[in-house]
Amino acid sequence: MTLKHGLDGYRVLDITQYLAGPAATNLMVQLGAEVIKLEIGPHGEPVRNFPFCRDGRSGYFIQQNRGKKSLCLDPKHPEGLDLIKRLLRHCDVFIENFAPGVIGRLGLDWETVRKINPDIIMCSISAFGQEGPLAEHPGFDYIAQAYAAVTDLIGEPDRAPSMPMLAFGDVGTGVHALTAIGYALLDRERNGAGGQWLDISLLDTYFHHHEVSVQAYSASGGKIVPHRSGSHHYAVGPSGIFKAKEGHLMILALLHQWPILCRAMGREDLIEDPRFKDNDARMANRAEMIALIEAWLQTLSSDAAALEVLEKARIPCAPILSVPQAMAHPHMIERRTVRDIEDRLLGKFQIPGMPLRFSKYEVDENIQAPLLGEHNEEILKRLLLCPPEQVRDWERRKVLFAKAV
Repeated sequence: MTLKHGLDGYRVLDITQYLAGPAATNLMVQLGAEVIKLEIGPHGEPVRNFPFCRDGRSGYFIQQNRGKKSLCLDPKHPEGLDLIKRLLRHCDVFIENFAPGVIGRLGLDWETVRKINPDIIMCSISAFGQEGPLAEHPGFDYIAQAYAAVTDLIGEPDRAPSMPMLAFGDVGTGVHALTAIGYALLDRERNGAGGQWLDISLLDTYFHHHEVSVQAYSASGGKIVPHRSGSHHYAVGPSGIFKAKEGHLMILALLHQWPILCRAMGREDLIEDPRFKDNDARMANRAEMIALIEAWLQTLSSDAAALEVLEKARIPCAPILSVPQAMAHPHMIERRTVRDIEDRLLGKFQIPGMPLRFSKYEVDENIQAPLLGEHNEEILKRLLLCPPEQVRDWERRKVLFAKAV
C-alpha cells in the first residue's frame, strides 16, 4: 500500500473551533490524517460566517478546514454525547480548544476519555493552560499576547502598543499542538506507552517566542528592560525599517555585517568610528546611525537599486511588500507559498500554502471544506455501523444537524 502522507491511517476527532485548534488539524489533514470535524449544532463552527463571505460560504472557514469531514451534533443531548464516546474508540487523537473545564462539563474530561480509549492522545488547547491562576479565564490570541509581554513590545515608544494583523499566537499554538501530538503518537508507537493528555496554551507559545527579552532582562539583573522601539530593534543594529528613495526597506546588518554595510555604502570610515564600532556603541548612537544609512539610501536612484547594492554585498534586506505584492511575488508562486484553490461554492481564490514540505510526499490538493454535517451518514455508517434511517431519525430529532450550503 502506498501511503498518501506521513499521518495516513491516523484518525482525529476534532472538536475545536476558531483558529488555534483548527490550525493544528488543518496541518494534520494535509499530512494525510482523517480529521472528523465535530461541530456543535445547530449552527456549527462559528467561523463559517467570518469574512470574506459570499452566499453563506466563508473563505476563512475554507482555508482552515479543507479536507475535514463534518459531523454536526448536539453534545449535550444524551444520544449526541453517546455518539462522541463511541467514536472515540475508533480515533487516535481527540483535540479540543474550549476553556478549561468546559470539555469536562460536557462529560469528556481526560479521565473519561482515557477509560473509553486508553491509547488515545487527547490534546487540550486553551489561552492560559489547564492550571494556574489564569486558567479559567477565557481568551483569544491577542489576550494571551498581552499577558505574554508581546503586545508591550510592538509599536512606537511614545504611543499605545499596536496590534499585529496576523494570528501569530493561534497559528503558532496550532503548530506547537501538532508537534506535541506527533511526538505523543511516536511515543505510543515506539514505546507502547499508551495514550496521554497534552496541555498546550497560547500564553506558553507566545512566551516561548521571546528570543532576547527574557534572558536579557534576567541575566542583566534588570539593567536591560525590553521596550517598544518603533521601526528599529532596541538591542541590536542596524536592524529595522529604513526610509529609502521611494518607500521603505528592511535591513539587518548585524554584528560582523556592519563593516560589510559600511563598505557597500562607500563609508569605510564608519567601520572604526567610535560611535559605531560595536553593537553597544551603535545602540547608544542609534539615531545617528539610522540617519546615515537613510541619507545613503536617498542618494541611490531607486529602492530597487538600493536592494541590488545590498544583495550584492550579501546584506540581509527586503522590500516592505503589501499583501497583494507578496501574493504576486515570483518566489511565493514558484514555491506555492501562495496557492490557488477552487471551492465548489466560493469558486477560485488563493490561500497560504502548506509550510511543511517532505521529499517523500505531496500534499493532496483535491480536498474541499465540508458543508455543515455533510459527512454525518458516511462517518456513522462506516465507523459505528449506523443504518441511514437511524441517521435520518437523529436529524429529525435534532441530535444531528446538516445544512446544504
